[in-house]
Amino acid sequence: MRGFNPLIWIVLSNLLIVFLGIGLIVPVMPTLMNEMNLSGATMGYLMSAFSITQLIFSPLAGRWIDRYGRKKLIVMGMIIFGFSELLFALGTHVGVLYAARFIGGISAAFIMPAVTAYVADITTIEQRSKAMGLVSAVINTGFILGPGIGGFLAQIDTRMPFYVAAILGFVGAISSFFILKESNYTANDKSENATTPWKKLALPKFAIPFVIIFISSFGLATYETVYGLFLDHQLNYSAGDIAMLLTVSGIVGAVFQLFLFDGLTRKMGEINLIRVSMLIAAIFMIFMIKSNSYAIIFFVTIVVFLTFDLIRPALTTYLSKVAGNEQGFVGGMNSMFTSVGNIVGPAIAGLLFDIEVHLPYYFAMVVLGASFLITLAWKKPKEL
Repeated sequence: MRGFNPLIWIVLSNLLIVFLGIGLIVPVMPTLMNEMNLSGATMGYLMSAFSITQLIFSPLAGRWIDRYGRKKLIVMGMIIFGFSELLFALGTHVGVLYAARFIGGISAAFIMPAVTAYVADITTIEQRSKAMGLVSAVINTGFILGPGIGGFLAQIDTRMPFYVAAILGFVGAISSFFILKESNYTANDKSENATTPWKKLALPKFAIPFVIIFISSFGLATYETVYGLFLDHQLNYSAGDIAMLLTVSGIVGAVFQLFLFDGLTRKMGEINLIRVSMLIAAIFMIFMIKSNSYAIIFFVTIVVFLTFDLIRPALTTYLSKVAGNEQGFVGGMNSMFTSVGNIVGPAIAGLLFDIEVHLPYYFAMVVLGASFLITLAWKKPKEL
């Protein structure tokens, strides 16, 4: 990582804090259900509440990032995150918990595109793929460690994970305010930025990658939503078996992003890497459906998660290269389309699972196969 601007570690630490915070709720969900007499549906809605507000506010956040600067949105996002975690820790009524999750989604809508834009601003084109692989690895690490840290802290007190996350959020906001310097970027004209953002989606350099962002997040959400249920119903796997599969897959994905992603993009290019990964993910859905061996399921899980772990930073790297002075716009749209996939994917997966347990994976295979065909029409822009 030599040659990187040291400020990159400040923004990445903020990103890690936010994604650690997202997963803290997972291990305390059963306790909250019992303590507050909540239904399973209510807990599911609490998980979705975060993505809903992230979806709504991401386009707005993208415009503000390009207009007012990356640092302001990062600091604001960390303050909002700290407040949301504190509110969840203090909440004794389900309405307060919903409010906390909604507010948390706003913080993610600010932080994720602002950090991506900041990293793009302070890195060269040659450093870009390695930097975006690092961003994605940090996000993965947060998802992996969040539930584990939450479970450990919850042994002290059910609300302790959220108090700790709140403190980290406020510390991140303070350190960013005093240490972080605003990156060099060209602010978009207010009138232009207000009237054209949705028209930009039709531009060839943006249209296909945003469609792929939606499809990849949709496909991964579909795969993850019924993963545990499928293995439990079909193969009688224990919670420990499933946790081990997911944890190891997450670690492998983070290692690939950190150490191998840059080399793969340099050799293949972002577009080709996305094509190959999408095709492999579609093919391996068949093995997921047909396999009943733990070793095969283990291998398939690693491969499927790895393909998505390569697709996401490849898309982010590509968009950062073609965005020019619209890093906030592409970051906001990236977050928005990811959120749409995260909302729609689980809903459809659950409905299909109720009809027949294999249907979600057949559906994901068809969607991913269709997206591979879409990528064949994707041409490398002249500016790359």
